[in-house]
Amino acid sequence: MKTRYFSIFFQLTKRHLLVFFRNKVRLMYTLLVPVIIFAVYLLFLRGLELSMVQNILTDPALGLSAEVAADARLHKCIETVVDSWMLSGIIGLSTITVALQTNTVIVEDKQNGVNRDFASSPIPKDLLVASYFLYNFIVSALICLAFYLICLVYLAAAGEFVLSFGTVLFSLIIMFFATVASTLMTVFICSFVKTEGTMMSIVAIFSTAVGFLIGAYMPLGMMPDWVQGICGFIPGTYACSLLRYAFMETPLLRLTAYAQGLDIPAETLSSMLSELSGTFGYNFSFFGIPVSPQFQALALAVYLLLFLVLNIGAGRKLAEVLGLGKKRKKK
Repeated sequence: MKTRYFSIFFQLTKRHLLVFFRNKVRLMYTLLVPVIIFAVYLLFLRGLELSMVQNILTDPALGLSAEVAADARLHKCIETVVDSWMLSGIIGLSTITVALQTNTVIVEDKQNGVNRDFASSPIPKDLLVASYFLYNFIVSALICLAFYLICLVYLAAAGEFVLSFGTVLFSLIIMFFATVASTLMTVFICSFVKTEGTMMSIVAIFSTAVGFLIGAYMPLGMMPDWVQGICGFIPGTYACSLLRYAFMETPLLRLTAYAQGLDIPAETLSSMLSELSGTFGYNFSFFGIPVSPQFQALALAVYLLLFLVLNIGAGRKLAEVLGLGKKRKKK
């Protein structure tokens, strides 16, 4: 009996994957979402972020000499920090936007009545729901992994790849962990959506807003404390910060080591590094309380368990959606 259930479970998951990958337009759109954000960063945001750093270096209050402020290698170290900060943020954002976009298959099945056909068959409801979860995770993980590799290639081509094998492995673990959390969160949200039109509206609004709310586009430290507090209730905020911790630890150490070798007074050096790490760092405050990477990982784990419980608790609602609850009204 268990073997039969496993076979049904994997056949259902395979079916969802085939439906997704056969729709070339949907596949290309899902693949292009993180790539478009990456292109926007290269064309517009990167120059803005670097000009922000230049303003910090040339600030008279900092007291850096013109020679030090124009040092080419110092700027290269700073570019590595800025690129690592932004790319890790886009990867964290992608785990959410891709998982949300992948749910279009689930909503499409609801609208077309496909899952009602499944529900009328002797297939256990739990297997059908679990197959949607696995399908979403597989697609999201594969696309995020592809974009992750694009980011590594860019860093290598720009001469900014300073990550060790251990750091790459650690960041991959965080990314897959974040993908699980995003899958649970987005499937729970979309379990209440029944039409593709509603789904497209949610994707458009949510994808636009979430990048700012998790600090992917701009540092959370630039936002008011109450806004940072609201951002602390979003799992993606912690995933984004943890990915930045993995990506930026080595670049920040290299920047510090090189800056210490320059003719910079200790107090000025401390102020410069504090300003840069404060702007392009990986810590944030939750209603004024600093959250370290260790507590960020704990918070992400708590949110993962929370959405797991919510998905289990939404079984009654899912049963209605799957055609086992309210009956259709007769025309």
